[in-house]
Amino acid sequence: MMKDTVYTMEQVEAHRTAKSVWVTLNGKVFDVTDFIADHPGGADLILQHGGTDIAEIMGDSDSHAHSEAAYSLLDEYAIGVLSADGIKKRHGVAVKHSEEVEHVALGMAKKSDKFIDPTRPMLAQVFFAKWSKDFYVEQVHLPRQVKGSAPIFGNFLEVFSLTPWWVIPLVYIPICIYNVYYAVTFLNQPISTVPLFFGVGILLWTFIEYSLHRFAFHLDAMLPDHQIAFTVHFLLHGIHHFLPMDKMRLVMPPALGLTLSLPIYKAVLFFFPPGINHVVIAGAYCGFMGYDLIHYHLHHARPFTAHLREMKTYHMDHHYKNANLGYGITSKIWDYVFQTELK
Repeated sequence: MMKDTVYTMEQVEAHRTAKSVWVTLNGKVFDVTDFIADHPGGADLILQHGGTDIAEIMGDSDSHAHSEAAYSLLDEYAIGVLSADGIKKRHGVAVKHSEEVEHVALGMAKKSDKFIDPTRPMLAQVFFAKWSKDFYVEQVHLPRQVKGSAPIFGNFLEVFSLTPWWVIPLVYIPICIYNVYYAVTFLNQPISTVPLFFGVGILLWTFIEYSLHRFAFHLDAMLPDHQIAFTVHFLLHGIHHFLPMDKMRLVMPPALGLTLSLPIYKAVLFFFPPGINHVVIAGAYCGFMGYDLIHYHLHHARPFTAHLREMKTYHMDHHYKNANLGYGITSKIWDYVFQTELK
Protein backbone atom coordinates (compact mmCIF):
# COMPACT_ATOMS: atom_id res chain seq x y z
CA MET A 1 0.00 0.00 0.00
CA MET A 2 1.12 3.57 -0.67
CA LYS A 3 0.87 4.48 3.00
CA ASP A 4 3.53 1.84 3.75
CA THR A 5 6.05 3.54 1.46
CA VAL A 6 9.20 4.60 3.32
CA TYR A 7 10.64 8.06 2.64
CA THR A 8 13.88 9.65 3.75
CA MET A 9 14.00 13.09 5.36
CA GLU A 10 15.86 14.35 2.30
CA GLN A 11 12.91 13.35 0.11
CA VAL A 12 10.50 15.17 2.42
CA GLU A 13 12.64 18.33 2.50
CA ALA A 14 12.55 18.47 -1.30
CA HIS A 15 8.79 19.10 -1.19
CA ARG A 16 8.34 22.56 0.27
CA THR A 17 6.75 24.71 -2.44
CA ALA A 18 3.15 25.46 -3.41
CA LYS A 19 3.44 22.86 -6.18
CA SER A 20 4.19 20.07 -3.70
CA VAL A 21 4.23 20.29 0.11
CA TRP A 22 5.11 17.36 2.35
CA VAL A 23 5.40 17.34 6.13
CA THR A 24 6.09 14.73 8.80
CA LEU A 25 4.48 13.98 12.14
CA ASN A 26 4.99 11.04 14.50
CA GLY A 27 6.97 9.14 11.88
CA LYS A 28 4.40 9.54 9.12
CA VAL A 29 4.77 11.48 5.88
CA PHE A 30 1.90 13.62 4.60
CA ASP A 31 1.34 15.24 1.21
CA VAL A 32 -0.72 18.33 2.12
CA THR A 33 -0.51 20.05 -1.27
CA ASP A 34 -4.25 19.81 -1.88
CA PHE A 35 -4.95 21.31 1.55
CA ILE A 36 -2.93 24.51 1.10
CA ALA A 37 -5.81 26.71 -0.07
CA ASP A 38 -8.24 25.29 2.49
CA HIS A 39 -6.07 25.38 5.59
CA PRO A 40 -8.10 27.30 8.22
CA GLY A 41 -4.94 29.00 9.48
CA GLY A 42 -3.98 30.20 6.01
CA ALA A 43 -1.77 28.86 3.23
CA ASP A 44 1.35 30.63 4.49
CA LEU A 45 1.59 28.51 7.63
CA ILE A 46 1.71 25.32 5.60
CA LEU A 47 4.30 26.71 3.21
CA GLN A 48 6.43 28.00 6.10
CA HIS A 49 6.64 24.50 7.53
CA GLY A 50 6.82 22.56 4.27
CA GLY A 51 9.45 19.84 4.24
CA THR A 52 9.69 19.79 8.03
CA ASP A 53 8.33 17.97 11.05
CA ILE A 54 5.22 19.75 12.37
CA ALA A 55 4.94 18.20 15.83
CA GLU A 56 5.97 21.43 17.57
CA ILE A 57 3.67 23.78 15.67
CA MET A 58 0.74 21.35 15.84
CA GLY A 59 1.15 21.01 19.58
CA ASP A 60 1.72 24.67 20.41
CA SER A 61 -1.54 25.63 22.12
CA ASP A 62 -0.45 29.24 22.58
CA SER A 63 0.27 30.14 18.97
CA HIS A 64 -1.55 27.63 16.79
CA ALA A 65 -3.67 25.15 18.73
CA HIS A 66 -5.03 22.14 16.86
CA SER A 67 -7.96 19.99 17.88
CA GLU A 68 -8.02 16.22 17.87
CA ALA A 69 -10.26 16.40 14.80
CA ALA A 70 -7.48 18.28 12.99
CA TYR A 71 -5.12 15.36 13.58
CA SER A 72 -7.77 13.05 12.20
CA LEU A 73 -8.12 15.20 9.11
CA LEU A 74 -4.36 15.25 8.63
CA ASP A 75 -4.26 11.46 8.65
CA GLU A 76 -6.20 11.43 5.38
CA TYR A 77 -3.17 12.93 3.65
CA ALA A 78 -0.71 10.24 4.79
CA ILE A 79 1.36 8.86 1.93
CA GLY A 80 3.94 6.84 3.80
CA VAL A 81 6.27 6.59 6.76
CA LEU A 82 9.60 8.20 7.55
CA SER A 83 12.69 6.07 7.49
CA ALA A 84 14.36 5.25 10.79
CA ASP A 85 17.36 7.36 9.78
CA GLY A 86 15.01 10.22 8.94
CA ILE A 87 13.36 10.04 12.35
CA LYS A 88 16.76 9.96 14.04
CA LYS A 89 17.85 12.97 12.00
CA ARG A 90 14.76 14.98 12.95
CA HIS A 91 14.53 14.06 16.60
CA GLY A 92 17.95 12.76 17.57
CA VAL A 93 16.56 9.46 18.86
CA ALA A 94 16.95 5.92 17.67
CA VAL A 95 13.85 4.12 16.40
CA LYS A 96 13.79 0.43 15.56
CA HIS A 97 11.30 0.83 12.71
CA SER A 98 9.00 3.62 11.60
CA GLU A 99 5.99 1.35 12.06
CA GLU A 100 6.68 1.39 15.80
CA VAL A 101 6.28 5.16 15.98
CA GLU A 102 3.17 6.43 17.74
CA HIS A 103 0.22 6.78 15.38
CA VAL A 104 -1.35 10.15 14.65
CA ALA A 105 -4.28 10.81 16.93
CA LEU A 106 -7.60 9.83 15.41
CA GLY A 107 -9.56 12.69 16.94
CA MET A 108 -12.77 12.81 18.94
CA ALA A 109 -13.88 9.57 17.31
CA LYS A 110 -12.64 7.37 14.53
CA LYS A 111 -13.96 8.17 11.09
CA SER A 112 -15.95 5.24 9.85
CA ASP A 113 -15.68 3.79 6.35
CA LYS A 114 -19.35 2.89 6.70
CA PHE A 115 -20.41 6.52 6.70
CA ILE A 116 -20.87 8.79 3.66
CA ASP A 117 -18.64 8.25 0.63
CA PRO A 118 -18.14 11.81 -0.73
CA THR A 119 -17.27 10.50 -4.20
CA ARG A 120 -20.88 9.34 -4.72
CA PRO A 121 -24.20 11.27 -4.42
CA MET A 122 -24.44 11.85 -0.70
CA LEU A 123 -28.11 12.56 -0.07
CA ALA A 124 -29.24 9.10 -1.20
CA GLN A 125 -26.62 7.52 1.05
CA VAL A 126 -28.01 9.36 4.07
CA PHE A 127 -31.63 8.62 3.17
CA PHE A 128 -31.21 4.89 2.61
CA ALA A 129 -28.69 4.17 5.37
CA LYS A 130 -29.55 2.33 8.58
CA TRP A 131 -27.48 4.39 10.98
CA SER A 132 -28.34 5.13 14.57
CA LYS A 133 -28.72 8.76 15.58
CA ASP A 134 -25.59 8.62 17.75
CA PHE A 135 -23.55 7.29 14.84
CA TYR A 136 -24.84 9.90 12.39
CA VAL A 137 -24.34 12.86 14.76
CA GLU A 138 -20.83 11.69 15.67
CA GLN A 139 -19.66 11.06 12.12
CA VAL A 140 -21.18 14.12 10.45
CA HIS A 141 -19.22 16.36 12.83
CA LEU A 142 -15.86 14.80 11.95
CA PRO A 143 -14.58 17.02 9.11
CA ARG A 144 -13.48 15.47 5.83
CA GLN A 145 -11.61 17.00 2.93
CA VAL A 146 -12.21 16.43 -0.78
CA LYS A 147 -11.05 18.14 -3.94
CA GLY A 148 -13.73 20.35 -5.44
CA SER A 149 -17.36 19.86 -4.41
CA ALA A 150 -18.70 16.44 -3.52
CA PRO A 151 -22.00 15.52 -5.22
CA ILE A 152 -25.20 15.86 -3.19
CA PHE A 153 -27.85 14.80 -5.71
CA GLY A 154 -25.90 13.39 -8.63
CA ASN A 155 -28.40 14.82 -11.14
CA PHE A 156 -29.64 18.13 -12.64
CA LEU A 157 -30.37 19.47 -9.12
CA GLU A 158 -26.65 19.59 -8.36
CA VAL A 159 -26.22 23.02 -9.93
CA PHE A 160 -28.76 24.53 -7.52
CA SER A 161 -26.67 23.44 -4.52
CA LEU A 162 -23.54 25.24 -5.72
CA THR A 163 -23.29 28.97 -5.03
CA PRO A 164 -20.22 31.17 -5.57
CA TRP A 165 -19.82 33.90 -2.96
CA TRP A 166 -20.27 36.80 -5.37
CA VAL A 167 -23.89 35.82 -6.06
CA ILE A 168 -24.86 36.95 -2.54
CA PRO A 169 -24.25 40.72 -2.95
CA LEU A 170 -25.81 40.61 -6.43
CA VAL A 171 -29.04 39.31 -4.91
CA TYR A 172 -29.24 41.10 -1.56
CA ILE A 173 -27.91 44.60 -2.26
CA PRO A 174 -30.88 45.40 -4.55
CA ILE A 175 -33.26 44.00 -1.91
CA CYS A 176 -31.76 46.27 0.77
CA ILE A 177 -31.85 49.33 -1.48
CA TYR A 178 -35.43 48.69 -2.57
CA ASN A 179 -36.76 48.35 0.98
CA VAL A 180 -35.15 51.62 2.09
CA TYR A 181 -36.36 53.34 -1.06
CA TYR A 182 -39.91 52.03 -0.58
CA ALA A 183 -39.98 53.11 3.07
CA VAL A 184 -38.77 56.64 2.33
CA THR A 185 -40.59 57.28 -0.96
CA PHE A 186 -43.93 55.51 -0.53
CA LEU A 187 -44.35 55.23 3.26
CA ASN A 188 -42.92 58.68 4.08
CA GLN A 189 -40.35 57.38 6.53
CA PRO A 190 -37.97 60.28 7.42
CA ILE A 191 -34.59 59.61 5.91
CA SER A 192 -32.93 60.84 9.11
CA THR A 193 -34.29 57.76 10.93
CA VAL A 194 -32.96 55.27 8.39
CA PRO A 195 -29.52 54.70 10.02
CA LEU A 196 -31.09 53.95 13.41
CA PHE A 197 -33.65 51.42 12.21
CA PHE A 198 -31.25 49.97 9.65
CA GLY A 199 -28.95 49.27 12.62
CA VAL A 200 -31.88 47.70 14.49
CA GLY A 201 -32.30 45.35 11.53
CA ILE A 202 -28.62 44.36 11.61
CA LEU A 203 -28.82 43.70 15.35
CA LEU A 204 -31.98 41.67 14.80
CA TRP A 205 -30.13 39.61 12.23
CA THR A 206 -27.30 38.80 14.66
CA PHE A 207 -29.88 37.29 17.01
CA ILE A 208 -31.48 35.35 14.12
CA GLU A 209 -28.02 34.16 13.04
CA TYR A 210 -27.31 32.81 16.51
CA SER A 211 -30.79 31.30 16.96
CA LEU A 212 -30.85 29.51 13.60
CA HIS A 213 -27.35 28.18 14.06
CA ARG A 214 -27.99 26.92 17.57
CA PHE A 215 -31.63 25.86 17.58
CA ALA A 216 -32.22 24.81 13.96
CA PHE A 217 -28.90 23.77 12.47
CA HIS A 218 -27.53 22.21 15.68
CA LEU A 219 -30.65 20.57 17.00
CA ASP A 220 -28.65 17.39 17.54
CA ALA A 221 -30.06 16.45 20.93
CA MET A 222 -33.66 16.74 19.71
CA LEU A 223 -33.04 15.26 16.26
CA PRO A 224 -35.45 12.35 15.69
CA ASP A 225 -33.76 8.97 15.34
CA HIS A 226 -34.85 8.50 11.75
CA GLN A 227 -33.13 8.68 8.36
CA ILE A 228 -35.55 11.32 7.07
CA ALA A 229 -34.54 13.59 9.95
CA PHE A 230 -30.88 12.87 9.22
CA THR A 231 -31.44 13.74 5.54
CA VAL A 232 -33.03 17.11 6.36
CA HIS A 233 -30.30 17.85 8.89
CA PHE A 234 -27.61 16.94 6.38
CA LEU A 235 -29.08 19.25 3.74
CA LEU A 236 -29.48 22.19 6.10
CA HIS A 237 -26.16 22.06 7.93
CA GLY A 238 -24.70 18.58 8.27
CA ILE A 239 -22.95 18.77 4.92
CA HIS A 240 -21.15 21.92 6.05
CA HIS A 241 -19.70 20.17 9.09
CA PHE A 242 -18.92 17.05 7.07
CA LEU A 243 -17.11 19.07 4.35
CA PRO A 244 -16.42 22.47 5.95
CA MET A 245 -14.00 23.72 3.30
CA ASP A 246 -16.26 23.25 0.25
CA LYS A 247 -16.04 26.68 -1.41
CA MET A 248 -19.25 26.29 -3.37
CA ARG A 249 -21.41 25.40 -0.36
CA LEU A 250 -20.32 28.03 2.15
CA VAL A 251 -22.94 30.62 1.27
CA MET A 252 -26.66 29.84 1.27
CA PRO A 253 -28.27 29.46 -2.18
CA PRO A 254 -30.47 32.56 -2.62
CA ALA A 255 -33.60 30.51 -3.37
CA LEU A 256 -33.22 28.70 -0.03
CA GLY A 257 -32.20 31.84 1.84
CA LEU A 258 -35.16 33.87 0.59
CA THR A 259 -37.57 31.02 1.32
CA LEU A 260 -36.31 30.63 4.89
CA SER A 261 -36.47 34.39 5.40
CA LEU A 262 -40.18 34.71 4.50
CA PRO A 263 -41.52 34.05 8.04
CA ILE A 264 -39.07 36.60 9.45
CA TYR A 265 -40.01 39.08 6.72
CA LYS A 266 -43.71 38.72 7.57
CA ALA A 267 -43.02 39.01 11.31
CA VAL A 268 -41.08 42.27 10.89
CA LEU A 269 -43.86 43.71 8.72
CA PHE A 270 -46.37 42.82 11.43
CA PHE A 271 -44.53 43.92 14.58
CA PHE A 272 -42.93 47.17 13.35
CA PRO A 273 -44.85 50.27 12.22
CA PRO A 274 -45.20 50.96 8.46
CA GLY A 275 -42.08 52.58 7.06
CA ILE A 276 -39.91 51.53 9.95
CA ASN A 277 -40.58 47.88 9.14
CA HIS A 278 -39.09 48.09 5.65
CA VAL A 279 -35.96 49.84 6.93
CA VAL A 280 -35.55 47.12 9.57
CA ILE A 281 -36.01 44.50 6.83
CA ALA A 282 -33.31 46.19 4.75
CA GLY A 283 -30.93 46.12 7.74
CA ALA A 284 -31.72 42.47 8.45
CA TYR A 285 -31.05 41.45 4.84
CA CYS A 286 -27.84 43.47 4.92
CA GLY A 287 -26.88 41.63 8.11
CA PHE A 288 -27.60 38.30 6.44
CA MET A 289 -25.52 39.29 3.40
CA GLY A 290 -22.65 40.29 5.68
CA TYR A 291 -22.95 37.02 7.58
CA ASP A 292 -22.78 34.94 4.40
CA LEU A 293 -19.77 36.82 3.06
CA ILE A 294 -17.96 36.82 6.40
CA HIS A 295 -18.62 33.10 6.77
CA TYR A 296 -16.98 32.49 3.41
CA HIS A 297 -14.13 34.83 4.33
CA LEU A 298 -13.47 33.02 7.61
CA HIS A 299 -13.10 29.71 5.79
CA HIS A 300 -11.17 30.79 2.71
CA ALA A 301 -9.36 34.07 3.20
CA ARG A 302 -6.83 35.75 5.42
CA PRO A 303 -8.81 38.06 7.72
CA PHE A 304 -7.72 41.70 7.45
CA THR A 305 -8.93 42.97 10.83
CA ALA A 306 -8.31 41.87 14.41
CA HIS A 307 -12.01 41.09 14.86
CA LEU A 308 -12.15 38.87 11.78
CA ARG A 309 -8.94 37.10 12.79
CA GLU A 310 -10.48 36.39 16.18
CA MET A 311 -13.73 35.18 14.62
CA LYS A 312 -11.84 32.94 12.18
CA THR A 313 -10.14 31.15 15.05
CA TYR A 314 -13.43 31.03 16.93
CA HIS A 315 -15.37 29.56 14.02
CA MET A 316 -12.67 27.05 13.13
CA ASP A 317 -12.73 25.90 16.75
CA HIS A 318 -16.48 25.37 16.34
CA HIS A 319 -15.77 23.06 13.41
CA TYR A 320 -12.66 21.30 14.63
CA LYS A 321 -12.98 21.34 18.43
CA ASN A 322 -16.55 21.60 19.71
CA ALA A 323 -19.62 21.93 17.47
CA ASN A 324 -21.85 22.31 20.53
CA LEU A 325 -20.52 25.77 21.43
CA GLY A 326 -19.52 28.92 19.57
CA TYR A 327 -22.61 29.58 17.46
CA GLY A 328 -21.80 33.19 16.62
CA ILE A 329 -20.11 33.74 13.26
CA THR A 330 -20.08 37.50 12.75
CA SER A 331 -19.69 38.16 16.48
CA LYS A 332 -19.76 36.48 19.89
CA ILE A 333 -22.39 38.80 21.37
CA TRP A 334 -25.17 36.23 21.76
CA ASP A 335 -22.75 33.51 22.85
CA TYR A 336 -21.87 35.83 25.73
CA VAL A 337 -25.54 36.50 26.50
CA PHE A 338 -26.56 32.82 26.47
CA GLN A 339 -23.28 31.48 27.89
CA THR A 340 -22.37 29.34 24.89
CA GLU A 341 -18.97 30.94 24.30
CA LEU A 342 -16.32 28.55 23.06
CA LYS A 343 -13.09 29.11 25.01
